[in-house]
Amino acid sequence: MTTAAYQAGDHDNEAVALVPFAKAHLEGALKLSQEMSWPYRLEDWDFARQLGHGFVLQRAGVVIGTAGWWLYGDTHASAGMIIVSKAVQGRGYGARLMDALLAAARPRIITLNSTAEGMALYQRRGFVPIGVIHQHHGIPKEPHKERHEAPRPCLVRAMAPSDFEAIVGLDHEATGWTRHEMLSRLMEVGGGYVLLRNDRPCGYAISRLFGRGHVIGPVVAESPTDARALIEVALAPLGSVFVRIDTPITSQLGEWLEGIGLQQVSGATTMVLGTQMPSTGPARLFALANQSFG
Repeated sequence: MTTAAYQAGDHDNEAVALVPFAKAHLEGALKLSQEMSWPYRLEDWDFARQLGHGFVLQRAGVVIGTAGWWLYGDTHASAGMIIVSKAVQGRGYGARLMDALLAAARPRIITLNSTAEGMALYQRRGFVPIGVIHQHHGIPKEPHKERHEAPRPCLVRAMAPSDFEAIVGLDHEATGWTRHEMLSRLMEVGGGYVLLRNDRPCGYAISRLFGRGHVIGPVVAESPTDARALIEVALAPLGSVFVRIDTPITSQLGEWLEGIGLQQVSGATTMVLGTQMPSTGPARLFALANQSFG
């Protein structure tokens, strides 16, 4: 993660240094997320670092806090991986990280997914709730091999490089974001699928290694039925592995996900600072890349 210099008076917390997130901080960041029982791998931290921007707080060379954000064009950004070590919580370090992030990322519209513990910090800085995300995970039930057989090739097929601009357009319809680089990198590291109607891409899904297994997301489609078809195709080659899907509460996928063995295990509140761009549809976001990227 790279970032513009943070310009602020730093007369307090002098024993704790606020510095840009660099490759040298990866091991410390991993230990911090493990302390919180967050399932990031070192590879997940490095992927986020390469795509985004961030700060760490260090005390005596030890990482005690992190915050990252990812730019989506000139007008939007997502924020996440905001962690403060349990041993030093309550000392204003979360506020220090968040103020640094806002100073660097504004005036962009910023979206994040908050735990219950973090909401007050974000609300004090003007973030407002706009939705709820449910995390579903588990090992899909048998007979998932039958249930997840791919539909006809004319409906869903593997993503091709020539689909990229259509995928960027669908993603923009669904989110209001312009995230060429993010989607390009996700396609490089994951398996992608496109749903066609009248030979036109009208939905997509990406599956990749993440955390304890695989994450399926983003999933963008015009309806819950289309989203399920994309997820089923993405599940088909994975076999009996751990899968995670983060889906908006409005997706109408929750009952179906639980039915195939992906139980709801936690939730987060989606919050925005600025005016949320409405979906221009008909494509909608049915699953996130992860809770930091959106």
